[in-house]
Amino acid sequence: MAHLLMVESWVGSMSRLLPRAIREGGHEFTLLTRDLHHYLRAAPEGAAHPLLSARHVLTAETNDADSLLPFVERAHRALGFDGVITSCDYYLPVAADIAARLHLPGPTPAAVENACRKDATRRILADAGVPGPRFAVCGDRAEAVRAARKLGLPLVLKPVDLCAGMFVRRVDDEAGLAAAHRALADFPVNARGRRRAPVVLLEELLHGPEVSVETVTFDGRTEVVGVTDKSTGGEPAFVETGHMFPAALSEEDARAAGETAVLAVGALGLDSVVAHTEIKLTPDGPRVVEVNPRPAGNRITELVRHVTGVDLAAACVNVALGRAPDLRPRATGLHSAAIAFLVPGTGGVLEGVDGVDGVGEAPDVLELSVAVPGTRVAAASSNNDYLGHVMAGDADGPGARDRVEALLARLRPQVVNR
Repeated sequence: MAHLLMVESWVGSMSRLLPRAIREGGHEFTLLTRDLHHYLRAAPEGAAHPLLSARHVLTAETNDADSLLPFVERAHRALGFDGVITSCDYYLPVAADIAARLHLPGPTPAAVENACRKDATRRILADAGVPGPRFAVCGDRAEAVRAARKLGLPLVLKPVDLCAGMFVRRVDDEAGLAAAHRALADFPVNARGRRRAPVVLLEELLHGPEVSVETVTFDGRTEVVGVTDKSTGGEPAFVETGHMFPAALSEEDARAAGETAVLAVGALGLDSVVAHTEIKLTPDGPRVVEVNPRPAGNRITELVRHVTGVDLAAACVNVALGRAPDLRPRATGLHSAAIAFLVPGTGGVLEGVDGVDGVGEAPDVLELSVAVPGTRVAAASSNNDYLGHVMAGDADGPGARDRVEALLARLRPQVVNR
């Protein structure tokens, strides 16, 4: 039995999938957090959060590396950790620092830091010749205006150190650029109390379908597990509205996307990671949007598992322990699986969701989840704002996306202003 140190976590699906994978692998974990109530608040009433299945819960200031690393060293001497893991983007560099400090398996801290900083990723990939958009890193609004005039509108404005699509905006003119820049500047501290970098990233607006490539890198070799498609909405934001695995692509496009992701992971020097690389299939070929050195969110790992039998959460646990993951596909009875998200278009208070019973009884539904009545709702501006999702599979072909979109249309949220 191995003992993992989990450094914080998301409160969404990976906070459940990683504990499950650890337990099913015959291991145990200790949760290290600065605020246990952050997770207690996320559990349904009357239920214990899966993170509380931890053997131990340690409280320390995970935002302060100077005090955290000596604390973890003392904990390691007492408890004995075999690997370090997290699902939360904001703590991926911290987990890598801890693993290095304790001489445990894991990617190098520099590689993880560069992958988590979108501006550093852009520079490294450009220097390595990995295709991506034209871009500029801007220290203030005036610099952003000058860069926008040079790059040419429309553009995409991004924070360099947030996730879930937060404050990523399409800008079509200088007024839109000013509004997007101002909104980001008004959010100086992220949800975990960490101060953001003040710079912004401007990127060429890429055209074409967007996909993600799910990979596992171990012992210097990156293996492509598959390619997932993506749909977005909520302009000028980029809110993910659904995914299907495998993406309905030609063999040529799927191969090109996979090869580009492998190049990007290699250029960043990542090893011992499960990665989720987002790519636009433009008329001029694949272009890297970003590289995430952790398993995909939004239940994509479950789409992969339902179709191929490959458990990317388990792979994440294994590589953190320095063990070769099992990536052998097996027949599951499904040819494709898809998820569609219930995205609110208006703000207020959720009174309920009509149509849940009928959708839940559909024979091809794999998952159905909706927010509880009383949930406060805002018009979606990022992937944090969903009211629920439906997941379904297709045993015969690539029809899962059409199926979940038809099922989602039967769900009608009742949102009232109060």
